[in-house]
Amino acid sequence: MAHVLVLIAEGYAVIGAIAAAWFLLVAIDRIDPAARDAFAFRPLLIPGLVLLWPLVLRRYVRSSTTASRNLRRAHWRIWLVLSAVLPVLLIGALALRQNGPTEAPPVRLAPP
Repeated sequence: MAHVLVLIAEGYAVIGAIAAAWFLLVAIDRIDPAARDAFAFRPLLIPGLVLLWPLVLRRYVRSSTTASRNLRRAHWRIWLVLSAVLPVLLIGALALRQNGPTEAPPVRLAPP
């Protein structure tokens, strides 16, 4: 009986090590954008990833479907707002621009 439990624990650890390697090399940038180019802390995550790999994989699957849908919705809203705001800003900037100091003659700041 103990032999079977050891085999199950070893299998769980091997699958966890494979999932940890995959997560640290490929998927961490997708789940946490702040982790890009931060390679020094990634080895610190290995023990937790090996133990909690089912939760990590579930979070990855959920984030890939939910996050992309939420991002598309947010991008659509931002584009709608920008399409209304940018022309107003451009027209306002053109209407309020100054032509330059035409009323006063130029003043020399330094002697020739």
